[in-house]
Amino acid sequence: MRALLIRDIRLAVRAGGGFGLGLSFFLIVVVLVPFGVGPQNALLARIAPGILWLGALLACLLSLDRIFALDWEDGSLDLLATSPLPMEGIVSIKALAHWLTTGLPLVLAAPLFGVLLNLPEAGYKWLILSLLLGTPALSVIGAFGAALTVGLKRGGLLLSLLVLPLYVPTLIFGAEVARRGAEGLQVATPLLMLAGITCGAMALLPFASAAVLRVNLR
Repeated sequence: MRALLIRDIRLAVRAGGGFGLGLSFFLIVVVLVPFGVGPQNALLARIAPGILWLGALLACLLSLDRIFALDWEDGSLDLLATSPLPMEGIVSIKALAHWLTTGLPLVLAAPLFGVLLNLPEAGYKWLILSLLLGTPALSVIGAFGAALTVGLKRGGLLLSLLVLPLYVPTLIFGAEVARRGAEGLQVATPLLMLAGITCGAMALLPFASAAVLRVNLR
């Protein structure tokens, strides 16, 4: 399992789907927002939690199609399917590798980008916490979407259409945690909802993704 994780991380970086691409897109979103809404500090501070969460979500989409596509193209996915490792474990490891190369760098960079949007000081810790809780769900849901579209030519657009509706609850509660934290309000309810979504996705979707992959490999 450890060898598979290290292999997937190396493949993600070499294939151009590592942290650099996601961070660059995240930075572009954050930089362009003030040009669109104007340099109004009060307005930027109010919308900063939602913009940062939306930017992180869209940045995660960029590399979802590479979760299984590279293994499908070179035949490694067939070998993995016949290995002693359970398919559910393989899906979980690939989702973890995606989070380490995409989600975690976004979490670490979000406070720096928050400065550009005039995020209130009280909101930084809640922004980091919400991203730490929510981005694993984005990777697991993305792995499920990637499993559905594996083997399809130009399946990136279809993958985005399938995954984006599933991302909406995570986006809503994640941005709400950051917004309430920035305004000094109680964050317990959206924080628990966000944690519940992530735990539910991590518990159920690897089995669904594994079942889809078995069907696609027949």
